Amino acid sequence: MRVVIAEDSAILREGLVQLLELREVRVVAAVADAEALLAAVDEHRPDVAVIDIRLPPGHRDEGLRAAVTLRQRHPGTGVLIFSQYVETAYADRLFGSGAGFAGVGYLLKERVVDIAEFVDALHRVAAGGTALDPDVVTQLFGAVRRATALDVLTPREREVLALMAQGRTNRSIAGALTVTERAVEKHIANLFGKLDLPPSDAGHRRVLAVLRYLEAARRPS
Repeated sequence: MRVVIAEDSAILREGLVQLLELREVRVVAAVADAEALLAAVDEHRPDVAVIDIRLPPGHRDEGLRAAVTLRQRHPGTGVLIFSQYVETAYADRLFGSGAGFAGVGYLLKERVVDIAEFVDALHRVAAGGTALDPDVVTQLFGAVRRATALDVLTPREREVLALMAQGRTNRSIAGALTVTERAVEKHIANLFGKLDLPPSDAGHRRVLAVLRYLEAARRPS
């Protein structure tokens, strides 16, 4: 997997490079600002770009705006936002652009305590999946209670779908809900049917279900 990193903190940037390369992730470029990020993605065409939201020169939304631009230029490149902040307006602009939610992640720096999980998130995003921190899901998409196609889901099925949006496996979902994996499989099969997702590759259907969930959350009331 080939990765570009955009992070203005030299210590964090170099630390990420070393940690990822120890786990056989090739960092093809590590830059400090949005302009350099776009140039690096244009040049290297990485599988994933890891981007801080607040980059020089303004330290406001430069990273986010660059992420939106690169999604438009390179829709096949995954984007993993790696920030201290949950920015609802920023996320809406990112998720509303280009390829939508496919191949997008949003993780909070202070909550990443296991580098193996971070690398797993990179792989999911590179493969077109999602990797969303639970706090991000709660703050950005917790309003999925208005009239949408998701109204056909039971409360438990919504819980399962929300955990799927975090990129969790069936085993992880079962642990979070204190149920069996068999029960999780049944809930997922039910919600696939209710969301009218015909039988296909299981991973593909999971992504489509998550996209339905996130798109519903983004619609105005």
